[in-house]
Amino acid sequence: MPKHQDEPERPRHEPEIIPPERHSRRGSAWQPNGYTQYGGQRIYITRMGPLGFALLVLIVGLFGGVLLLALVGAALIWIPIAAVLVVIAAISALLRRL
Repeated sequence: MPKHQDEPERPRHEPEIIPPERHSRRGSAWQPNGYTQYGGQRIYITRMGPLGFALLVLIVGLFGGVLLLALVGAALIWIPIAAVLVVIAAISALLRRL
């Protein structure tokens, strides 16, 4: 428990970091398929290369373009609706004069 109310509570459990066994696979819990005998999964993290970065930029640009088209399409739907309302208002004004 924290001593003061403003102080955050410290975690009760620290994550267990198991270093890889480099010399012997005999006692290793890792299986060839990347899973442990206890059900854990190995995660590989690598640096992103130029091709991966280009693909990421391309995908983000594609999503941005689709979002922009959706916003423009939603705005363009209101143009005919506004035109119909203006025509109805003009006809209503003409009928009141008669």
